[in-house]
Amino acid sequence: MSAEIERAAAILRAGGLVAFPTETVYGLGADATNPRAVARIFEAKGRPRFNPLIAHVLTLEEAERHGGFHAKARALAEAFWPGPLTLVVQRLAASTIAELACAGLPTVALRAPSHPTARDLLEAFGGPVVAPSANRSGHVSATTAAHVRADLGDRVDMVLDGGAARLGLESSIVAVGANGAATLLRPGAIAREDLERCVGALQASTYGTVQSPGMLESHYAPRARLRLEAPYPEPGEAYLAFGAPAPAGGATLSATGDLLEAAANLYALLRALDASGARAIAVAPIPAQGLGEAIRDRLQRAAAPRD
Repeated sequence: MSAEIERAAAILRAGGLVAFPTETVYGLGADATNPRAVARIFEAKGRPRFNPLIAHVLTLEEAERHGGFHAKARALAEAFWPGPLTLVVQRLAASTIAELACAGLPTVALRAPSHPTARDLLEAFGGPVVAPSANRSGHVSATTAAHVRADLGDRVDMVLDGGAARLGLESSIVAVGANGAATLLRPGAIAREDLERCVGALQASTYGTVQSPGMLESHYAPRARLRLEAPYPEPGEAYLAFGAPAPAGGATLSATGDLLEAAANLYALLRALDASGARAIAVAPIPAQGLGEAIRDRLQRAAAPRD
């Protein structure tokens, strides 16, 4: 293992960001089990919403520690991994992948890349690495190290240069439910026909299907009603504070007003307050700049009226 790969793995362990090549495009990698490191990805990319992220692993065996694989999902993995296929499957309760990486959804997106540099990094790191494309949100995906540096600059701690990406097109994404229903969520570097030769006809993606990166149509919402922009809680409400300690029975996203810390804490604290039995959760005002835009977006969707 090269000294450069070992240094990149050490950066990931310390919560840093490493851009690395895959056979599709360059990815912006972080420790998938570290919520704060995952939050840094959204901040670095200027990602407007908490889209779910793809967790990169070395093997199917490793992937099965995080997701439940129906026989169809296993067949696809055996046929196309390592390679440009992402599988969206039910997230296991025992998975160590951060909820923020899954956007609060009950599913997890998993891929085993084939690029030798990516595989060397995964082996040296020893765990799952989440990695969306290594570019500013809304820009063209990066297919060279130079693209990454031009787009992200000092927002990334290290860039591993593996030359131009071989495919230059993002992975195909297929969701396989617990009942074996297989849906093509995103066309990509593997033709639909090749996928269907493996598992039969793929369903078309529609609203309400299993979600994947770039398809944030539904979000985790607590059972309790959310009241936003609340300077203080009303009687019977739990309080989710920001910029100050929470009153008894509440929680704070960040007592110091750190938006990065708030993003990393958001899903876990919503679940904790929901589990407390409160009928409603009042949420303190969140600034709209930086990651605050994403936090506010996530909260607004969680607070939306339900059928």
